[in-house]
Amino acid sequence: MIVKNEEANLQKCLKSVQNIVNEMIVMDTGSTDRTVEIAQSFGAQVPYFKWCDNFSTARNAALKYVTGDWILVLDADETLEPKIIPQIRQIMNDENALVINFIRHEIGAAQSPYSLVCRLFRNHPKLYFNRPYHTLIDDSAIKLIKEESHWKVIDIPAIGILHYGYQPEFIKALDKYERARKAMEGFWKQNPHDSYVCSKLGALYLQIGQTEKGLKLLKQGLKANTADFKVIYELHYSLGNAYVKQQKIEQAVKHYQKAIAQPILPQLKLGAYNNLGGLLQAVGDIQNAKKAYEFTINIDPNFATGYYNLGMLLKEMGNLPEAVKAYQKAISINPEYAAAYQNLAVVFFKLGYLAESQEAFKQAIILHEIQNPEQAEKLRQGLKELGMLE
Repeated sequence: MIVKNEEANLQKCLKSVQNIVNEMIVMDTGSTDRTVEIAQSFGAQVPYFKWCDNFSTARNAALKYVTGDWILVLDADETLEPKIIPQIRQIMNDENALVINFIRHEIGAAQSPYSLVCRLFRNHPKLYFNRPYHTLIDDSAIKLIKEESHWKVIDIPAIGILHYGYQPEFIKALDKYERARKAMEGFWKQNPHDSYVCSKLGALYLQIGQTEKGLKLLKQGLKANTADFKVIYELHYSLGNAYVKQQKIEQAVKHYQKAIAQPILPQLKLGAYNNLGGLLQAVGDIQNAKKAYEFTINIDPNFATGYYNLGMLLKEMGNLPEAVKAYQKAISINPEYAAAYQNLAVVFFKLGYLAESQEAFKQAIILHEIQNPEQAEKLRQGLKELGMLE
């Protein structure tokens, strides 16, 4: 791994692998906190690398210190999921296995909570990272497989990494958007037809409000891409998001449907199914919206957002008892789901369960106070006007 000022996260990360790996290489790029001390306390080798605004260069420098047969790559805001270890070890015994991909759970990412990542690969001299941001070994792996056809890339359809870096407080603290934009723009100017960077940079432009720039780049990525289904999915998914921002519903639906049609793991399609459901609900296609939400929870029974959206739809349909069940399921998965508590309270109120409604509203206010104080105050005032809160 490569790190800088990660004292808040590093211990949790290294603890998740300390009884699994044979050696730890923690490449420091200029920490001024306790990062180096924490890494060394786990027995890690901590070389120094002078930062040069290129993640691939730093990661490739770290590879030079590795002595083991296999390399696991983690970031400080990630942990390894122990349940996947038996599967990993079994595949590593395959003498033709070159790269092992598994699912990363994006904690805090309500819309697209899963991604497929390549983080475990053989210590092979022809495998290396490229791209300055969102670094990959994929290109070198593809090239090697063309040269030596016995090698295999194996996907494990199970969660292998928990990633906390997309929670709002992490993004704000690390200024990820700005750092990512600068790194990717430099690479894109030299590689304008790289569909992967078009996908990532285009999606980033949407996040920071530059929708037209994002649209242009995403369309360019589709023209350039003819092979990688994961990238094609992301391009169509982001185009759907862009057209939603522009209120062009028909185009958005088309791109979400094209994203869903890609032959990739179902878990990776949750965002497209969920957003498609929202669009269909907005235009009154209730039955197909319901199917889309049901797809999400069939794919992932722990997808709290799917249950919440299903609850909203059931409430709109007038099926209040089933809406209660959906909200309660969302809350059981995510006990800090303020909006689910608030809407559960509304349904309880409509059903005449006033005590239950009042209790759910109180819990919603407590959670909103932490997550969105303005919303908490708005809800509190509304309840006072109704006489439900003193």
